[in-house]
Amino acid sequence: MHADAGAADGDGGPDGEGVRVAVLAARFNGAVVERLLEGCTAALHRHRVRDADVRVAWVPGAFELPLSAKAAAASGGFDAVVCLGAVIRGETSHFDYVAGECARGLQDVALETGVPVLFGVLTTDTASQAMDRAGGAHGNKGWDAAVAALEMVKVLDELRGRAVTPELGAKG
Repeated sequence: MHADAGAADGDGGPDGEGVRVAVLAARFNGAVVERLLEGCTAALHRHRVRDADVRVAWVPGAFELPLSAKAAAASGGFDAVVCLGAVIRGETSHFDYVAGECARGLQDVALETGVPVLFGVLTTDTASQAMDRAGGAHGNKGWDAAVAALEMVKVLDELRGRAVTPELGAKG
């Protein structure tokens, strides 16, 4: 199905030609998430995923990402789901519940559906730390999540016998 999804694209990264990706973005902490989304879509474009093969949907917050990820993964229309959000610690324990349940829920979706569900959700102590990871001093974790999604599509296709290559997930 994705025989070339793992071929090098010129910079050694995964080739996303023919890969269909749902990108789910949380509106809460929107300024941070918009930057994550910019990095994510730039990475998909750089790795040859066609615009027509990318569907972006906005959800209210990180807590809503697992349900929407399950809908996308179960639809059969996507090879990977990238979830983007930012949960920034505040003065209450709300952070712990939202971040933990979001992570657990997204992992459950991946394990239940067999579709790669990538955790591009920042969990930081401050807004400044979040911005540093959304295109600032620590790169763009949206970009990283997109590339990881393409790598997982390749690895799972190879493990499922859909593509034949000499080695799985070569170190880069």
